[in-house]
Amino acid sequence: MSDTVRRPPGPDPGPGHGSSATGEGLARRRRRRWTHGTALGVAVFVAAAAGTGWALYAKLSANITPDEAAAAELARYERERPTALVRGAQNILLIGSDTRAGDGNREYGRDLGSERSDTTILLHLAADRRSATAVSLPRDLMVDIPSCRRQDGSRGEPVFAMFNHAFQLGGSSCTIRTVEKLTGIRVDHHMVVDFSGFKDMVDAVDGVRVCLKEPIDDKAAQLKLPAGPVTLDGEQALGFVRARKSLGDGSDTERMERQQRFLGALVNKVQSNDVLLNPVKLYPVLDAATSSLTTDPELASLRGLYQLVRGLRDIPTEHVQFLTVPRESYVYDSNRDQLVEPEAERLFARLRSDQPVVVARDTAPPGPGDGPSGSPSGTAAREGAGEGPGEPARSPSPTPTFRGNTAAEHACE
Repeated sequence: MSDTVRRPPGPDPGPGHGSSATGEGLARRRRRRWTHGTALGVAVFVAAAAGTGWALYAKLSANITPDEAAAAELARYERERPTALVRGAQNILLIGSDTRAGDGNREYGRDLGSERSDTTILLHLAADRRSATAVSLPRDLMVDIPSCRRQDGSRGEPVFAMFNHAFQLGGSSCTIRTVEKLTGIRVDHHMVVDFSGFKDMVDAVDGVRVCLKEPIDDKAAQLKLPAGPVTLDGEQALGFVRARKSLGDGSDTERMERQQRFLGALVNKVQSNDVLLNPVKLYPVLDAATSSLTTDPELASLRGLYQLVRGLRDIPTEHVQFLTVPRESYVYDSNRDQLVEPEAERLFARLRSDQPVVVARDTAPPGPGDGPSGSPSGTAAREGAGEGPGEPARSPSPTPTFRGNTAAEHACE
């Protein structure tokens, strides 16, 4: 893992293509349960009970694209990959690409001729399946990217560059190796999300309700929404989670927080009885979700996904947590990011050892030295009851608190 700030060595290498992920293949309590597992469980039940159930089950499984190329590349570098430290804990890397090739995707930005990871989330599932922690990794984070195999078979040189270049240079396998090098965390599974499938899934649940603090009138994202509670359809939702410069303060950190709030709202909507217990609504949701996925071969079937998520049924929504890795402006370029240390390593160490991570909307502000020019970090961590980063904890609890939110929180309340 690299914990030093580095100056960029020069121009980035020429654009390449991902080795595998091309974009073709990605509280309410129930009282208080996060139930993607329940959704898949109900789907299996429906498949078993219906006369045409097996055909539907087979179709859902066939929707998922297995990422064979990434599996082969990761096997090649098995010796250098981190070792899983806690049996039963799982780390899944969720990748959304910024391709504008699909229908409707061009509306959210120009196609620059290459595909990069627009959204990357490291999802940690505790071994006891009593908590799930989703950590957003900024696309602008400056990181060491290893030598990766391009789609044409050639290999790029190792480079110090923005994190989203990893997907551009070598697809999902390159992104996974970059994350493992950065964090020391073994990535057990990965999923690449197709954004047209994301839109279809939102539409399949009849939209997702979010609460806006102020009106949105964004021509680039084609969004015009009033303040307060709003139910977004698929097209609006895609603009909402992908727009950057014209919403909020224009930062990638603000966009990631918006994505996290939306995912929390989606979790609550999908787990509602109106969706889970209604086969007419459930099947389109699962059809859209599976059609949008490219996964490692082990997950590339409805059975594989169910085996992974069946233990998630009993996770209370307040234990489904969202946060962004501690970051600040890169010292050599304020438009790029770097990790805030030692907070970032403290987070990675807890995830590696499957120790509890606590999030709160408001944490103590960072000290004067935490960011260039004293600017506050987007995700400062604190020790115990509220000290600033780097200050000794006065609380007997050694658990650090990171700025974030849970799926149980509602912005309107």
